[in-house]
Amino acid sequence: MPARFLLTALLLVTPCLAAGDDWPQWRGPTLNGASPSGNLPTTWSTTENIAWRTKLPAWAGSTPIVHGNRIFLTSPSAEDGASGEVTRKWRGGRSTPGGPDLLLISLDRASGKILWKKTITSGNTLFGKHNMASPSPVTDGRHVWALTGTGVIAAFDYEGNEVWNHDLQEDYGKFGQGWGYAASPLYHDGLVIVAVLHGARGEGGSYLVAFDGATGKVAWKVDRRTDAERECPDAYTTPIIVAHGGREDLVISGADYVTGHDPKTGKERWRAGGLNPEKRGNYRICGTPTFVDGLIYCTSRQRPILALKAGGEGDVTTSHLAWKFDGKKGPDVPSVVSDGKYMYMADDRGFASCLDAKTGEVVWGPERTTQGTYSSSLILGDGKWYITNENGVTTVLATGPEFKILSVNDLEDAYTISTPAIAGDQILVRTSEYLYCIGEGS
Repeated sequence: MPARFLLTALLLVTPCLAAGDDWPQWRGPTLNGASPSGNLPTTWSTTENIAWRTKLPAWAGSTPIVHGNRIFLTSPSAEDGASGEVTRKWRGGRSTPGGPDLLLISLDRASGKILWKKTITSGNTLFGKHNMASPSPVTDGRHVWALTGTGVIAAFDYEGNEVWNHDLQEDYGKFGQGWGYAASPLYHDGLVIVAVLHGARGEGGSYLVAFDGATGKVAWKVDRRTDAERECPDAYTTPIIVAHGGREDLVISGADYVTGHDPKTGKERWRAGGLNPEKRGNYRICGTPTFVDGLIYCTSRQRPILALKAGGEGDVTTSHLAWKFDGKKGPDVPSVVSDGKYMYMADDRGFASCLDAKTGEVVWGPERTTQGTYSSSLILGDGKWYITNENGVTTVLATGPEFKILSVNDLEDAYTISTPAIAGDQILVRTSEYLYCIGEGS
């Protein structure tokens, strides 16, 4: 086929892609759950506004990531001899973890066709409500890095060839999180950065480690010190990059503190206390920090929520505290979102609230949305924010100073703990059986 006709054919089947169309990491292109995309879908069902759906080998908590015409996600292998029907168990979750292997899967974004599956490692197990495919992969458009709950991190090229791998538990000691490892890696400036925050059950203490993305060579590793006790050293949070005042900080929350580090060396620059003011013994932290317009929003176990001003040196507990929220119905597991004017949050039972982003004053809430348990984090775009519960039901709310539910959308596919991803004017929702691509007019 002549080149000009091949190009024309590709343009006919390939979505028009812009920089904002990618979702290369768990919290999106700006690491805060927000997308600049417009025309995002408001309503859908299993038959309405579905561009495609692809059956997956097994259920998992990892979020699909998007770059160009590729989608990547991790998953257990299919369970041998399973009927496909999985019953609920106490505290939600599943009765089986899926198959024994942990896979990285590449899909075509336009059609949802699975292009390849590669085994990262084996050893998938059930841990509470999730399995060992909870960490989301990351990509730079040439390589994709996948981390499993067993501690194996591997790099692949876009053709599915493994480039390098490390076993964190073999290298640095056994994981000790009481609810299983679930943090995602962060890609920044050529480095793949992993946080392991755990307590008395773990070996070697908590740490941050950075790998050269191309070679797998360890660029740096630093201890992450804490005086947190009992369950509190455990954290399930993912690091973010905070760019402010001409400086970049690597920020991680957990073990009673928020800390900022030099992303090139891992050296700690600042820390803030206050996440566990009463020093309770069960304050493990799940929500990843959210940075918007100079403020870092840090959740704890429902309360308090801290808003910290970016930057600083040393102990910034008091000097950089913009506001503190100590009200009811704060989130435990879901990470929050903000449009810079308002901060939106939902607790683990679907009660939604809106705070003034700059002062922390309650604008509205808590208000009941769809009943159920919520484990996935919030996403925001096109004047809407989305919360998805474990029954696969997504409530769409309008941004702004009024509580307004725009729609409630049920995919009739129970048990969803993966956070949706925004890809251009479409949303990817992973349920227990399928990956759905949702868009207006599909």
